Amino acid sequence: MVDRWTYRPTQPYVTTMDLNTTNATLPPGFAKEIRDRIARVIETYSANDVPAVCRRFGLSTGDVSEAFSSKFGYAHKRLAELSTDSVVQIARSVAQEEGDAELLRLLATVDKISETPRSRLKPPRRTYYSERNGKGQSGGRLDLAATKILFNSEYDKLQEEGYFQEHFGLWCIDEYLIHGKLGGDIEAQLLFSLGKSGLWPISYSIASYSEDDLFSVIEFMFDHISKPIAGRNHQHANCGMHWEKFDSAAGKTEFRATMNVLLARYGEGYELSEAGEVMERAPDGVSNLLSTSLPLIDSNINDRVQSAITKFRQRQSTTDDRRDAVRDLADVLEYLRPQAKTVLAKKDDGALFQIANDFGIRHHNAGQKTDYDPAIWLSWMFYFYLSTIHAVVRFIEKANGKVA
Repeated sequence: MVDRWTYRPTQPYVTTMDLNTTNATLPPGFAKEIRDRIARVIETYSANDVPAVCRRFGLSTGDVSEAFSSKFGYAHKRLAELSTDSVVQIARSVAQEEGDAELLRLLATVDKISETPRSRLKPPRRTYYSERNGKGQSGGRLDLAATKILFNSEYDKLQEEGYFQEHFGLWCIDEYLIHGKLGGDIEAQLLFSLGKSGLWPISYSIASYSEDDLFSVIEFMFDHISKPIAGRNHQHANCGMHWEKFDSAAGKTEFRATMNVLLARYGEGYELSEAGEVMERAPDGVSNLLSTSLPLIDSNINDRVQSAITKFRQRQSTTDDRRDAVRDLADVLEYLRPQAKTVLAKKDDGALFQIANDFGIRHHNAGQKTDYDPAIWLSWMFYFYLSTIHAVVRFIEKANGKVA
């Protein structure tokens, strides 16, 4: 598979922490301050050593005579050639090696701002002309072909930045194919894991992906992505970064944030769950219910509720699956009913179960309504019951003095 491997070298510097600092998040004057501080640190070396030190940190080369004229100016001139993002990443390498307190302080301000993971893809800022004037054919949605193009673009960027090196390996000008944790035949690993051939390399194969293929590959990438945090720059022939330390959780968080911006606009709307599964996207306003844990009034309740959520939202759930999920939530409420009676008015207690009983969810009788549109009503009933469970549990906990 070596002849089909495509690897694009990364930029020639070592990064040790976050790869995604953007100018929009930086404090005013930060760019100048961090350039000045890096130059001051490099200035502590002898003029004879300054060119070599600058090269070690990925700055452009020069001769010793320039450094003798001004060590600070030598370093600062080369830093001025780079984007602020690149300078911040060089600052991380310098700070790690030199332990400079002021540089560490400056970087800490960026890290605090960068704690919330950001998607690489940004939702449209607004509705554009064709959609705004009723001439757009997609209604603002992406079809499968467009989604595959955008996924491939994001995959390429992540590969370039080393996010798949830990598992997929890399191509080196001197050492040829360096294996990652998955070994040298990624196509075989995909075949074994997904049960289908012809999915790798992605850039060559994605045009023929079905929706199932795309979603399966996204889930596979989630399982095998990790954020590179430290490594060495192989400068021969501009080979690029050989990453040695990785952060799996950070990589998954960033990948999920990006995929969810993309998947939200595909078809009816999907998302990548925290467990790395592509699922139906929750309606606006109720998504927090899916990730908010219930107070531990009874561990069985949480397990039943989570099972119902998974059953309802799985991508290929049938009408029967969804009806079962609603029934499971109604059963949870039935389980809670004795305690709920102590905190709810009698008419409210009865109303909770009337819906499920009347619409052929929990019991079967001749008076039940069964000709409703399941796509609409099951979804409404599911989120109605889910929110009611959250409310009832919190009422019970409050009555027991366990929540404020």
